[in-house]
Formats: sequence, structure tokens, C-alpha cells
Amino acid sequence: MSTKPTTTDLEWTELDQRAVDTARVLAADAVQKVGNGHPGTAMSLAPAAYTLFQKVMRHDPADPEWVARDRFVLSAGHSSLTLYTQLFLAGFGLELDDLKSFRTWGSKTPGHPEYGHTAGVETTTGPLGQGVANAVGMAMAARYERGLFDPDAPQGESPFDHYIYAIAGDGCLQEGISAEASSLAGHQRLGNLILLWDDNHISIEGDTETAVSEDTAERYEAYGWHVQRVAPKPDGDLDPHALYDAIEAAKRVTDKPSFIAMRSIIAWPAPNAQNTEAAHGSALGDDEVAATKRVLGFDPEQTFQVDDEVLKHTRQALERGREAKAAWQESFQRWRAADAERAAEFDRISAGELPASWEEKLPVFETGKGVATRAASGKVLQALGAIVPELWGGSADLAGSNNTTIDKDSSFLPAGNPLPEADPYGRTVHFGIREHSMAAEMNGITLHGNTRVYGGTFLVFSDYMRNAVRLSALMHLPVTYVWTHDSIGLGEDGPTHQPVEHLASLRAIPGLNVVRPADANETAIAWREIFRRYTKVFGKGAPHGLALTRQGVPTYEANDDAAKGGYVLFEADGGTPEVVLIATGSEVHVAVEARELLQSDGVPTRVVSMPSVEWFEEQDQGYRESVLPPSVKARVAVEAGIGLTWHKYVGDAGRIVSLEHFGASADGKVLFREFGFTAENVAAKARESIEAAQR
Repeated sequence: MSTKPTTTDLEWTELDQRAVDTARVLAADAVQKVGNGHPGTAMSLAPAAYTLFQKVMRHDPADPEWVARDRFVLSAGHSSLTLYTQLFLAGFGLELDDLKSFRTWGSKTPGHPEYGHTAGVETTTGPLGQGVANAVGMAMAARYERGLFDPDAPQGESPFDHYIYAIAGDGCLQEGISAEASSLAGHQRLGNLILLWDDNHISIEGDTETAVSEDTAERYEAYGWHVQRVAPKPDGDLDPHALYDAIEAAKRVTDKPSFIAMRSIIAWPAPNAQNTEAAHGSALGDDEVAATKRVLGFDPEQTFQVDDEVLKHTRQALERGREAKAAWQESFQRWRAADAERAAEFDRISAGELPASWEEKLPVFETGKGVATRAASGKVLQALGAIVPELWGGSADLAGSNNTTIDKDSSFLPAGNPLPEADPYGRTVHFGIREHSMAAEMNGITLHGNTRVYGGTFLVFSDYMRNAVRLSALMHLPVTYVWTHDSIGLGEDGPTHQPVEHLASLRAIPGLNVVRPADANETAIAWREIFRRYTKVFGKGAPHGLALTRQGVPTYEANDDAAKGGYVLFEADGGTPEVVLIATGSEVHVAVEARELLQSDGVPTRVVSMPSVEWFEEQDQGYRESVLPPSVKARVAVEAGIGLTWHKYVGDAGRIVSLEHFGASADGKVLFREFGFTAENVAAKARESIEAAQR
């Protein structure tokens, strides 16, 4: 570990310092105007953010989506003004009026940065620690992208080489997700990742000594990171020269991620508010803002003061961006000319297109045979993996159970790893027993672009992932979660591992599509539909969660209508159905058996398989009513979980065969029998519903 002294390698003018101080007063004014927000961190971090955006990062403010840009992640998303002021100064599209409308309806400057809402924002942050894991995912994706397009180039000489920068606060590094992600980053030796820690010793409850006593920098050394400490200037302000020098040193370390601990004073240089917890999440007050402006040489009577010469100076980032992009374009064209095949692959992947005839490679499964849907999913992944090189992923140490190994001979592991299948550009990711960070890393991978990622664990452990899954949905990210062992059918592991509330709980997340296929063929169709939806031509993306069985289930004839979310699997014999049975996943075959009992008693019965409620709700009313006719009031929904999802579909006369309590440790078939998931019980509920409908 080293402490970086101040150097003179960085060109730093009076205009640079004035621009930093301008960012400080803009942050104070923006929070003061709206009456709430987080001014202190934005004030103290201004030198670091300015150094990154004006002196270090390769980016083009006129083209925030430039594929070769360095990425910046503000993990400490509550300090959104740290980012917004730099986007304004550099010319990303924010203007002074946007800062004046901070945290107000319809503004481009919401309380926390939102991906897709504000140009230059690479990810939605706010829940602490998520950004650290996003950055790790981006760094992983950058390496995989290099492997796709330019694997043999010397270090630092590929047009696909770039850096991921992140700023994290004390709160980010206290959250467990950052520990999970940082451990994986060290193991993966992600030399393209540089994490700056705002070590200000302050959180909402006061000095961090109230809750933390370990040496965080030494913890990162133990993770396998290259660690440096940057001391402040004598007056307490961040030292941009020392920080710049530390970043340059970090860039020279190519076999480890870098951690830079920046000792700072929150709300510096506010005379009374600096180094206080109040400055973390509250407006400073008119008097303190005015006093701060006097210290910095600004007019205390003015608000949102930006000198013309300052803005002219900082907007030179636009010209630097154009020059950087032009220089990169030359190297990119040389690469294209040297490797036409990979160039064509780059064009296809960056356009969001899939290889020709990819759908023909999907397996079709023999009817009648019992196949676990997790096993069917594994067959689909291996079939797609053979022709879709941008597809990669893995599991939270459950690959053998999740069937998520796309290539057993190619593990995404750094050079020097002793495993024989290790490959820095490998297909199979070993996320480790780190479900939460896996989900957030998948978000980062997807945000980075040019790859398609999936990750697996047991459905019950989706609880560990939930916050990151929610952010997947909030950002409309096309990531795929493979959740197996989806019910009491997993058996003897018992109630700790048997999901009960999870399907309904996940369906409650707006924008998440939960898909629970009934059999092997529905599983293949589900993967096909997910891939179709992940092309750019489809429109706004959405995450998908596949809920898959451990146990074998009967295989029915493939029906493309499964992609509509709900469809008639078996029609009623003898005309109009008297009752409709709706089921998902491993309970579909129970509904099919119940139909046989009812039909043998002369009760015309339709079975509807509904693998995805969300997909079904997207269909037009005519289709939905063709599947669930309004005239048929007798309905039974069957799902081995709580019945919250199904009340709207069965109506007043309907019945629900569900599980409103935890499971037990026994063979799955025994549990299905004891908890009423039998053809006989479903048929009895159907008769009850028919009687209720007749009344």
C-alpha cells in the first residue's frame, strides 16, 4: 500500500480550480433551492469528479454512447450532483436550468442518477453498493468484449481497451454487496477497474466509528486489489495532483483492480457544516451557503453563478472528445481492415441482431418423456451457445444444479488461474456464492453492452438478489435470471429451500417478466421469446426470470402460443368448456390429470398453461378472452405457491389450489399429495367452482 505525494504531472490552472469551486457552489445552491438533497459529498468530491471528467477519462460528451468510452459509475448515487455538475460543465447536454430544477417533476436531474433518463449516466444508482457491483460487471464485460473482437492484441493496444471508474462512499463499502463484488473483482484480476473511495468518515448517524472499525484499505489488499492512499492538502481539500498521480499509477497495474482511498472532509469548505453529518443529507441553509461562497470567492448574493470563462474552459471537453474519438476511429478502422470476420461479428452484435437461423438450433423435445425444465434449459443454453458467441453466464456456485454451464471447457478466469479450463475470455462465469452481487454484476455487464448474460441460483435465493433485480426492471435491462428448484417439488431440502411466496413477490416488481414453463418444450419456447425480446428492434428491454423445476415433468407437444404467456394447452371435449383450469410450471400436469377425471364425468374442461402472466397481459383483449372466456365463470388456478397472483383470473366463483404456508422436508411427490396438489383435489375444486358459478 502506498500514499501518493503531490506531484506536478497534472496541468492545473486557476480556471480548473475555479471550475471545481463552481461545482461546489452549484451543488449547494441546487439543494438549497429545492430544500432537500445531499450537498456535502458533492462539495468535497468536486476535485475528484472534475479530475476524472476533465483530465483523465476518454469520453465524447457529444456521443455519450461511444463504444470505446471509459465508463464512470457513481456508486454513491445520493451525491448525484457530483455527477450532474460535471455533465453540465463538460457539455453532455445538461444546462444550468437543469441544475436549477434538481429533484423536481420532469427534470433531467432526479434525486439519484437514472440510466436512460440523463445523458452521461451509465447506471441507476442509489441503493448503496450496487454501483460497485455494476462497475465490476462492466469491467468483466469489457474483458469479454475484447475476447470476442480482439483477443490477441497486446495489453493496451486494442481499440476495445478502456477503463471503468467508480466513486464509492463509506455506505457503499459497508453494504455486503460491495464486499461480494470486490472479492470477485480481486479474484478476476480486473486491471481495467479503478475504484475511488471517498473516505470522509461521515454517515447519517455521525462519525463512521459508530459502526465500522476495520481498515478498509487493508481489506481491499486482502481481496487482491492494488491499493493506494491519497492524502488531502494541508487545508483538508482533496489534492487533484496526488489523485491524478494515483490514477496514473493504477492504470499501470494491469493484473489487479485498483483501490484509491481519498481522505476527504464532507462539505469542505463550508465554515460550519464541514465534517458534520448534517451536511450529508440536508440543505446547508442560506447563511451557510453564503458563507461558503465568501470563502471560495463567489458573490453570496448570486445563485447558480457560472463565469463565462469557466464554462468556455470546461466545454473544451467537447473538442477533446472529438479528437479522442477521431484518433480511436483510426485504430478501429485498422482493426476492421485486418479482421473482416470479427468486424462483421461486431456489426451484428452492436446492432442487437442474432445470427442467421439461430431459432433452428433450438431443441425440440420428445412428447411424453419426463424432463426437468432446468435440464431442458441447460440443453437450450448449450445449443444457443454454439452459435451465439456473445452469450455467456454462469451461476452462484450452483451450475450443476442450475444447468447453467454453457461450456465446461471454458471458464471466465484470469491468466494464471490454475484450473485447466481457465480462460480470460471464457464463456462460463463462476460468480461464487454471491447472489446479490451476481445480479448487480449482470446489470453492469448488460449496461456495458455487446454481450448477453444470464445467471443462475435457486429460486428461494432470489431474495438475496431482489434489490438488484428491482434495478434491472427499473432500468429496463435485458438480463436473464435462471431460478431453479422452483417449488416444494425440490423435496427433502425442506422449507428453508422451498420457495412459497417468491413467484408472487417477483411478479409484483413492475417490469420484471417471470416465466415458469410447464415442460421442456415450453422452456425452449420461453428462451426463444426472451432472445427475441432482447433484440434492439423490439424496443425497451426488460429482465426475465425463469422459474424451473428440479423434478421431471411430462413433455407436451410444442405450442408457439406459449410465447403469448398463456394459451389453451388442452381444449374441452364436447364443445364450450364448463370449467377452465389455469396452471403454471410443474402443476400443469396436475391440471391435465384433473381434466381427464372431469372429462370422464362428462364435465367439459379446458386446461390453460400460463407460463408468464406478464406476457399474457401484453396480449390484446380479444386474445385474452379467447383463452379465458368471460362467459366461463368456473375456474381453478393451480400453483405451488401463495395464490396472490390468481384472484383476478378466477373471479368470485373461482377456486385456487395454492400453498399458503411453508413446506416440509419429504419427497416432492409426497409433499404434492399432502398439500393438495393432486388431480383429485383439483377436480374437486373445479366442481365447487361450477356450483358457485351456477349460484
